[in-house]
Amino acid sequence: MRSIITGVLALALAGAAAAPAAAAEPGDILMRLRGIGFMTDTDGTTDALGGRASTSDDYVPELDFTYFFTKSISAELILATTKHRVSVRDSTSGNLDLGTVRALPPVLTLQYHFNPDGTWNPYVGAGVNYTITYADKKGPSVNRVSYSDEFGYAFQAGVDYKLNDKWSLNFDVKKVFVSTDIKANGGAINAKGTDLDPWVVGIGVGYKF
Repeated sequence: MRSIITGVLALALAGAAAAPAAAAEPGDILMRLRGIGFMTDTDGTTDALGGRASTSDDYVPELDFTYFFTKSISAELILATTKHRVSVRDSTSGNLDLGTVRALPPVLTLQYHFNPDGTWNPYVGAGVNYTITYADKKGPSVNRVSYSDEFGYAFQAGVDYKLNDKWSLNFDVKKVFVSTDIKANGGAINAKGTDLDPWVVGIGVGYKF
């Protein structure tokens, strides 16, 4: 992932012209490639064994698209998939490895851009998330495990630095609030309503169409 981001950054900097950066117009689409850190803030307990649920972080490339309704108002959709190791810590049976699961957590936000005509253009956003889990693989502590797909909501803040009329650099932070029901061994281990609540921190480049 590091080599991909480095290559795209080099391409964007090489394409930066001396022409002034123009604001996005209604109907413009801004496509970004970011490297993101998907850092879970897990909070949940198992109902039979005690202990607490734990999920690992992940670092992946992410693609997103922003559509501008006006110079200042836009909607953004991010697309990425992450992989997490899931465990139960400090239960009455000790630490339990539940295996791994992949998550597809698309986030759709409505954004407001504070300085659309400037080189530095900070923005804030809020929206919804639907986390889809798939490709779960059981760990040595269980013979089967499942995760529920759930809706959540998200808040966002970031800034675009315009290199020219087309290219920009971006830094973005999202806080996503979402939970899942974890069920293992046919219900012998349950962690209902486990909050994942990840921070999604990204840096990358954008190209405006």
